[in-house]
Order: sequence, then structure tokens, then C-alpha cells
Amino acid sequence: MEEEQLLARLQREFDALGEADFAAAPPYETTVLADDGIPLRTVVTLPDTAGPFPTVLMRSCYPQSEAQYRLTAREYARRGFAFVFQFCRGTGGSGGVWEPNVNERADGLATARWLADQSFAGPCGYLGCSYLAFTGWIMADALPDCFRTLYLTHYGTDRFASAYQEGMFRQDILTGWAMGNAGFPVTADYLDSCRYRPQLEVDEALWGGRLDWYRDWITHTDPDDPYWNEGLWGQLRGIPGRLRLPVYIGSGWYDHHLGSTVRGYRALSPEAAAHSVLRIGGWNHSFENCIPGKPAVHLENSDTASAFDWFTRILKRGELPRGEVLLYNIGADRWDRFDRMPGAGERTLQFFLRGADRALAGSPAPAEDLPVRYRYDPEHPVPSHGGESLFTTREGIGSLLQPGPNWREDVVSFVSAPLDVPLWLCGEIAVRLAVASDCPDTAFTATLMEISPDGEARNIRGGITSLAYRNGAPHRLDYCPGERVEVTVRMWPVSWTVAPGCRLRLDVSSSNFPEYAAHPNRAGGWALQRQSSIASQTLFGGELILPSAGE
Repeated sequence: MEEEQLLARLQREFDALGEADFAAAPPYETTVLADDGIPLRTVVTLPDTAGPFPTVLMRSCYPQSEAQYRLTAREYARRGFAFVFQFCRGTGGSGGVWEPNVNERADGLATARWLADQSFAGPCGYLGCSYLAFTGWIMADALPDCFRTLYLTHYGTDRFASAYQEGMFRQDILTGWAMGNAGFPVTADYLDSCRYRPQLEVDEALWGGRLDWYRDWITHTDPDDPYWNEGLWGQLRGIPGRLRLPVYIGSGWYDHHLGSTVRGYRALSPEAAAHSVLRIGGWNHSFENCIPGKPAVHLENSDTASAFDWFTRILKRGELPRGEVLLYNIGADRWDRFDRMPGAGERTLQFFLRGADRALAGSPAPAEDLPVRYRYDPEHPVPSHGGESLFTTREGIGSLLQPGPNWREDVVSFVSAPLDVPLWLCGEIAVRLAVASDCPDTAFTATLMEISPDGEARNIRGGITSLAYRNGAPHRLDYCPGERVEVTVRMWPVSWTVAPGCRLRLDVSSSNFPEYAAHPNRAGGWALQRQSSIASQTLFGGELILPSAGE
């Protein structure tokens, strides 16, 4: 979305809050010194009246969004808040060298201590979305006593979950982000960059400079690797359990940080969870509606209004919210309240894959039902179209119309009979597959869809796994080509009501690019491979496991 459109939308959202009570004083700039003396550019906007004021802090690495921050600061000030935003070191006029993530805890806490000493600052809160939410999460357990809450959206505290799904790198998120935040201009073609082998050398080969932090991401593929469990990322993962403040945690069913966000919520300490809210809607990372073709009258995707209400309740009125989970139900167009985040649901339904007639059936396939075979070529992967773990490929995000069944030779579709009653899916979907490959490692994908009575298919959820990290293995497993093994393809949670008369469709394949890197079908680190191999895949059968909350 263009800057002018973003500013206009933001202004409309603030205008919808009603008339302001104050004028905003002209913003002024100051310098906050980090603990090592680095100057951090800081902008303060106050109401044009006597303080102190309830105060909102925000820290960003995106100078291109400064106009949005200034508009937000002005509108908060017009409604009685002080608003302070700061640019991370090496960005937006702050000193030092830009290096993602590593300085944010120390720099953020230095700023929070500075804010606590300002005469204008009353009760304080922290506001952030995406990387700006990371800058809040990473210091949330050590904030000064003047801080009463945080409002953090579209970021989670389990960095590995945001980077990998059972050995498969979320390329559309992190390769795209690395190219846009390298610290120097990158003009290389995005898809050429994603396809480059070995990926370990793409930075110097195509981008124009070495990015050691990107190389770290793509070479540490084990969930139990110290890289993800110690140091910065280990500290981030442990913060929810140490947090004592109420926190609003926002996400979207099509936000690429959803999995990590849910893990962070589930890890909250009992004290924090008692007054914290998790809210997940039918939108993407930019709060845009991602469910075309579905009713969305009650989507309520204005994060501006939600954040302002949260800070008004806690910082102005001194209220403590009741802890709860709010989930938007796609299809039913309603918000449902829970005391906790649903997992597998109160009960599960099972559909079995039958190879002979490519059906999803209520009973296992007969013994004579033959296996299904297909070939997977990493140089011609299945293109991502409709997904929840996309970022750079914006046009592919969401629940989108899909091609017909078996639309490629390497896509195997299974279709159910029409449903007699509504089916409310609420929780995490899984697909168990019995498979074999002639390669020492490979991937398998599963995508669940809803087929409407008029034949239109829209994706509900998708997932992926690799043989090396099958079934959540904490480190790489060996695989003997030709061996029959069982794998589980896990999908992120969703709340979705399938109407009577609709059918379910499950597509099984081996790639989803560039949502995930195309598996090279070779053993060892994916980013180290200079060449790929074509795999012959065998699907012996499986079952679709649906979390049903009833209707």
C-alpha cells in the first residue's frame, strides 16, 4: 500500500475514535544515550496542556514509516497521551551500526529508564507491531515500574518457529526480509535469490555483501541447536514465562508470525495470562482482509482502535482486563471467546485418504487400494498461492481460489462427499501420511481446502514437513531411500466453519515455493546444496485429523 494511502487510512481510523480533547504540542527531538554511549534519535509529542500524561513508547528500525509514527503520535497527544518513538541504532538518524535484533534489549531498557525519569511521563505502556513488537518483547520482563502494559502484534517469541517448519525454511519471510533490511541496497531479483544454490552464498553472489546473521538463520536447522535456545533467541523465548504485566497479543490467521505468537501466548506466566488477551483475526501482517469470498462484516480489523482502547483502559482508567482468547471464525463471521487457546479441540474428526478413487472417506482404505506415486522436481516447484506463512509474496497471502484437483502431475488431490451438517474447525489440523522416497531426504506438503457447492475451492490451511525432521524431530534423522515411514504434516491453528453442502479437499505434494525453500532432495543442510535431485515419491495412504469444536 502506498504511503499516502496508509496515512489516509490511519487518519480515518483515528477520526473514528471521536473528537479529540486537546491540541498536540509541536513534537520535539531529543537524544537518548544507550549504555555504550550510542545516541538514539527520539521524538516526543505531548498534549498542549499540563502533565504528567499516560505515555506510550515505541521503538522502530523503519525510517520510511516516520510519517505514520508522527501522525500516530499527534493523534494520541490530541487524546491526552504523551507519545514517544525512537529509531533503533543505525537507523533513522540514530547512531551506531544497524545489526538486526542484537542491541534491542539493552537499547530499549536504557530508553525505558530514561522515560521513567521524565516529568511528563505518568503510567507507561509499550506499542509495537512486527519488528516493533520484537523490540517490546525483548525487554518486557525488565521494564521499570512505571510500565503497566504492552500491546504487541504480529510477532512471536519462538524465533525458530518463525524460521522453520520441521526442516523447511520459511523463505518468503526471512529471505525477503533480509533483502529489504540488509543495511545496503539489494537490487537482485527476489525469486532468483530464493532459487540460488547454494543459498549460503546468495548474499555475496547476488546481493552485494555478506550477511552473517542471514547465514546463521539458514544453517541452524535443528530445533535443539544452541543458536535458537541460548543467547538472544533463548532469552526471547523465556520472556513470556517471566512477564508479570498484562499484554495484548495480536495476530492474524494469515500473519507469518502466527505460530510463534501462539507459542508465546501459551508460555505466559499465570500472573500475566490472568490479565492478557490473545486476539486473532482474518487478516495478514498489514491487517488487510485475507478472506475474499467470505462474509467479513464483523472482522473489526482496525488495530488503531484496539490499541487505543487497550491503553485508555489500563493507563488512563487503571483497569486490569480479564484474560481471554478472541478468535475470529472464518465462514461464520463471528468472534468467539475462550479461556485458553484451543489445541486439538474438544473432539476430532478423521477422514482417510483412498488412492483408488482419490477420496476423503470416513473409513480406512481397503487393503487392495494401490499406492499413489508422483515425481517432485525442485527446479519446478509448486508455486505458493494462498498461504499463511507468506510475507514478500503479498499477492499469495490468504484464502484464495485454487486450481482444480490434481492440477499438476506432482499434486495429488483427495475430495470428500458433501457435508450434511456445519463443521466448525477450531484448533490445529494435522495430516498423517505413510510415504516413501527414492532420495535420502525430501519434503511432503498438505493443503486443506473447502469446495463450495458451485465448485470453487479455497485453501483453509497448509503445512509441510521433511523426512530429516519428520514428526518434530529435534535434530536431523537419517532416512534410507525406499523405506516406508509415517510423517505428520502439522498446520497452524485456525477457526473456520465449513457450511453444509461443501466438500473438503486435501492436496498432497512436495513443495510450496517460495513460502518454503524448495527441498533439494539431498541429505544435509538445505542451504549448503549446490545441486538438486528429482525425487520419486510414493504415498501409501493417510488420514486427515480435524479439530472440531461442534456447531
